[in-house]
Amino acid sequence: MRPPCRHPRAFTLIELMVVIGIIGILVGLVVPSLFGVYERARKAQAKNELTQIVNAVNAFYTDYGKYPTSAVTDATAIYGPEGGANTNNLLFNELRPCTAANPNTSCTAAAVLNTRQIAFISPRVYTTATARSGIASDGQWYDPWGNPYNIKIDANYDNQIANPYPDTAAGAPQLNIGVIGWSYGKDRTKGIKGGSPNYGGSDDVISWQ
Repeated sequence: MRPPCRHPRAFTLIELMVVIGIIGILVGLVVPSLFGVYERARKAQAKNELTQIVNAVNAFYTDYGKYPTSAVTDATAIYGPEGGANTNNLLFNELRPCTAANPNTSCTAAAVLNTRQIAFISPRVYTTATARSGIASDGQWYDPWGNPYNIKIDANYDNQIANPYPDTAAGAPQLNIGVIGWSYGKDRTKGIKGGSPNYGGSDDVISWQ
């Protein structure tokens, strides 16, 4: 006599719910960690780009004996959101002269200080109006979060620049340095999101630390 046919045992609804719950917990643990890694990578990229910018400005000084700015005070030698009308393309037009290899919509404003048309820096160039980690069609250099970088230069050549952050976490009130740069970070706000201008506790990225 043939033995009775046994069907394989299927998962019960409760077992399926338990498995789905475990998967949900694992995803909840892994995804925030991945976002944290991604954010750290963007901060490292911003730091690297700020270092490139500072080095390019210093290289300009080495070649020409002056900084790539016609400003005579540090307060007017700020390029980026904190510079008001001094958008940072004014600086990068000097550091990367407008050529066929470096096209952007501000190329009509040719470099006037970089008379030998030396390319001190070669960032990624986009054809779009905004960019992440590169020069957009407006000639401005944007950080990984899409904010224009801020750059401040020692325009009166006293080897001092006022620290743009008021708290000691960002260093001394007067920085003994010729050029600095900073990014507002992910929250696109200077200092701590919510109103505080302090660097400590913020997601900002600075070049001088």
